[in-house]
Amino acid sequence: MNYQDTLTYLYTKLPMYQRQGAAALKFNLDNITALMEALGNPHLQVKTLHIAGTNGKGSSAHMLSSVLQEAGYKTGLHTSPHLKSFTERIRINGQAISEQAVVDFVAEHQSLIEKITPSFFEITFAMAMTHFADKKVDIAVIEVGMGGRLDSTNIITPEVSLITNISFDHQRLLGETLEQIASEKAGIIKPSVPVVISQTQSNVAPVFRAKAKEVGAAIVFADELYTTEQAAGNRFNIIAEGQIVHEGIHPDLKGDYQRYNLPGVLKTCDLLNEQGWTITEKAISAGLENVVKNTGLKGRWQQLSTKPLVITDTGHNEEGVRQIVRELEQLDYNNLHIVWGMVNDKEVENILALLPKNAHYYFVRPEIPRGLPAADLYEIAARFSLSGVVYNSIPAGIKAAKQKAEADDCIFIGGSTFVVAEIAEL
Repeated sequence: MNYQDTLTYLYTKLPMYQRQGAAALKFNLDNITALMEALGNPHLQVKTLHIAGTNGKGSSAHMLSSVLQEAGYKTGLHTSPHLKSFTERIRINGQAISEQAVVDFVAEHQSLIEKITPSFFEITFAMAMTHFADKKVDIAVIEVGMGGRLDSTNIITPEVSLITNISFDHQRLLGETLEQIASEKAGIIKPSVPVVISQTQSNVAPVFRAKAKEVGAAIVFADELYTTEQAAGNRFNIIAEGQIVHEGIHPDLKGDYQRYNLPGVLKTCDLLNEQGWTITEKAISAGLENVVKNTGLKGRWQQLSTKPLVITDTGHNEEGVRQIVRELEQLDYNNLHIVWGMVNDKEVENILALLPKNAHYYFVRPEIPRGLPAADLYEIAARFSLSGVVYNSIPAGIKAAKQKAEADDCIFIGGSTFVVAEIAEL
C-alpha cells in the first residue's frame, strides 16, 4: 500500500470515533495492552507527560512540548484529532512523522492489526509510542484522546500528570454531571506520580483530591500558586506569591482563555525541575512565545486575515463556546458573520443558546458521517433566534461570508474541529 492506501485502510478498516462516534470505542484497555505487548512495550521505553481535561489539554500539550524543545530536549508530541494531515498526530520537535514511516508501520504490523482489531486511536497511539521509542526521544507529551480512565493512553506511567478544565462534553460516554466527568479524567492519576490541576473548580476539586489520596499521588492546584496580570504591548507577567516570576511574556497562542492553561503548564515545569530535568525561565518564555513555530499548532483563536477580520477556533463544547463568545465580545467590528457547523452527538441546543443573536449565520455541515446536516442545524438555531442561510459545503459558507462582509466586519468560523479542518487557508 502507498500512503493514501494506508490511510484508507486505517480509516475504513479500524473503528474511528471521529467518524462513527461511540460505536468505535472499546471501554477497556485490553486491546491496547495486547497491542503494546506484541510491539515490545514501547511505552515503557519513553519518559512521558500525560494530559487530560475537557478544554485546554491540546493547548497545554503543545505549550509543554514547545517549552521542552526550548530547554534542549528531544520531545515527542501525540495529540488528536488532526486538522489537515494524519501525520500531525505524531511529532518530534515539531516535525511530523513521515508518510513513509506510517506506511512502513502499518505494512510491518498488518497481520497484528488484523488479529487484534484495535481502534483507529489505539493503532495511532501504538504507532506514536513506537516512533518515539525508535527515535529515542528524551520525553513525550501525550494528550488523552477522551476521558482518561479507559483511554488508550492510560497505560503510560508519566513523570507528571496534568488535568486542565472540566466542563460538559461527551456526556453520553463520560457522565451527565461534572463530578462524573471529572472522575473519568481523574483516572489518569497514578500512584506516586504527581498530578497538577490547572484550574480549581469547587465542584470537581474534591474528586481529584479523593483520587490522589486513594492512590498516593501528590496533588497541586496550579492556579492557587500562579496568576497572570496584563502588561504593556499585549504581554503579561506571571505572579507567584506576590512576586513577578516571569515578566513580559508574549505568548503566540492567542485568546484570553489561555490564561487558564498557563498555571498548569508552569507548575508541571516546576515538578519536572524537581525531578532533575532542567527547564530555565528563558526556556519557558521562549517556549510560550513560539508554540506555533515549534509544534505546528493550528486552530486556537487563529487569525486568518484582516479587513475583514477572519478568526477560527476549534472550541466545540459548552465551555469552549462560552470562551469563544467572550473573545468575540472583546473585538472591535461593525457586523459579525459566523460560519457554523456541528457534529450530531453534541448538546446542540445548549451550545446554540450561547451564541450571539446579532450575528448573521452561515450554517454548514462537516464532511464526516457524524456531521449534523446544515438544514437541521438551521432549524434548531431558529429556536434560539439565530438567523442565517444554509450552505451545501463549508467552503461555500466561507465564500458567502467573505462576499457579504465589509472591511470592518468580523467573520468567525467554527463549531467543530471538523469545520476548522476544512478551511483552505489553514
